[in-house]
Amino acid sequence: MNKPITVKNDLLGEQYSVVTHKSGLKIYVFPKDLTSSYCLIATRFGSVDNTFKVGDENEYVTVPDGVAHFLEHKLFENEDGEDTFVKFARTGADANAYTSFRVTAYLCSCTDELYPSLEILLRSVFSPYFTEENVKKEQGIIAQEIRMGEDNPSNAVQYGMLEGLYERNSVRINIAGTVPSIMKITPETLYRCHKAFYNPSNMALCVCGRAELDEVLAVADRCLSGIEPIPVASQTVTEGNTAFKKRVVQRMQVSKPIVCIGVKDADISPDPEERVKKSIAFDLISAICFEKSSDFYASLYEGGLISPSFSTWYEHTESFSFFSVFTDTDEPEKLFEKFEEYSQNGLTDAITDESFERCRRALYSSFIKSFDSVDEIANNLIVDFALEGAELFGYLDHVKNITADYVKDVAKKLFVPEAYTMSVVEPL
Repeated sequence: MNKPITVKNDLLGEQYSVVTHKSGLKIYVFPKDLTSSYCLIATRFGSVDNTFKVGDENEYVTVPDGVAHFLEHKLFENEDGEDTFVKFARTGADANAYTSFRVTAYLCSCTDELYPSLEILLRSVFSPYFTEENVKKEQGIIAQEIRMGEDNPSNAVQYGMLEGLYERNSVRINIAGTVPSIMKITPETLYRCHKAFYNPSNMALCVCGRAELDEVLAVADRCLSGIEPIPVASQTVTEGNTAFKKRVVQRMQVSKPIVCIGVKDADISPDPEERVKKSIAFDLISAICFEKSSDFYASLYEGGLISPSFSTWYEHTESFSFFSVFTDTDEPEKLFEKFEEYSQNGLTDAITDESFERCRRALYSSFIKSFDSVDEIANNLIVDFALEGAELFGYLDHVKNITADYVKDVAKKLFVPEAYTMSVVEPL
C-alpha cells in the first residue's frame, strides 16, 4: 500500500486524503463535520464499454448492450438470499446505484454506523452472485423498464439525437440496452464483465463525512483481501465531427413536436485536465448563450418558437463529446433555422466580457457551494474527476484562469453546420 497523500486547498479550507490500496483501489477520505456521511464506490464501466480485453489478452470481446446497467441491478442480490437493501436497513443507511455512459456507481448515506455500512457496500460490490434463474427474472424486470423508457417522448428524442450524431459509438445505444440485447445476457457474461471491470484497480472509493482514513482502510483490508490488480482496456470508436444523420423523426403520443438539436464534437484531448477546461467552456456557452437570461432564448420565446422547457445537455469525455438543446415547438424546422443562424452569426458575439465574467463567477460560486454537501463532494470527486484522471481542486484554477477568448474559440470550432442533427418526436 502506498503512503497516503493529503491534498489541500487553502482558499476553500478543505482537504482530503488519497491512498492506493494494495488491491489497486484508490481510496479518498474527505472529512466533513456534517450530520451525515456518504460512501461512493464507482467503476469505469458504463454503457459504452461493450468491447474490451483484460490483462494481456490479444483479442477484444464484445458483450450485449446494456450489460453495465444489468450488472448494477444484480449486485444487490446475495448468495445468502438476503437483499443488500435489507442489510443496509439494519445500519440505518440509505443506498442506491446508477449507471451512466461511462461509469457505474454504488452509494450509501448514513448518520451513524458508517463503517458497518461501508463494509456492506464493499462486500455487495465485490461478491457477485448470478444464476440462470435470477438472471432470467431480471431480464423481465429490465425489459419492462426499457419499454417504459421507449414510451417516454423526452427519452426517445434525446436518444434519437445521439443516433443522429453517431454511426458506431455505443453512446447512441440506450444505457439499459434493448430488449433483444439483454435477452442475450447470461451469468457467464456478467461474471466476465465483473471480473474485468470490477477489479479494484479500475475503481475508486470516496468516504465523505465523519470518517478516519485508518478505519476506512481497515474495512477495505477485510473486504478486498487477496484481490490483485488486473488491467482492462475498452475499445474506443473514433468518429469525425460530421453528424451521421441530419434528421431523426419518430411519432408518439405528444400534443406538439419535441425537438433535440445535437452538435457533435470530435475535438477531444487525451489530457484529462484539458477536458475539464473544455467542459467548463461548455458550461459557460450554455449559461451565456442559451439560458433564460440570453437574448437568443428571449427572441425564441417571444416569437412563440419554444416553451420554458428549453434546456441544454452536454457531455465531454475521453470517448465522446456533444452539445445539445431540447424543447417543444410547433415549428421544428423554423427553430432549427434559427439555431443555425444564431450559431453561425450571433453566438460568439453574445460572449461579451460582461456576460462571460458574470457566468464565470456564478460557476465559481456554485462549485464552492457544492462543498456543503457530502454527496456532491463524493460524486464530483470520484465520477467527474478521479475516474476521468483529473484533480478536484484543480477545477477552481481552471475556472479562475479561463478566458472569454478561449470560450469563443471552443464555440467557433464546435458550432459548424456539418456537426448538427435534429431529432424530432412528432404527434401521431
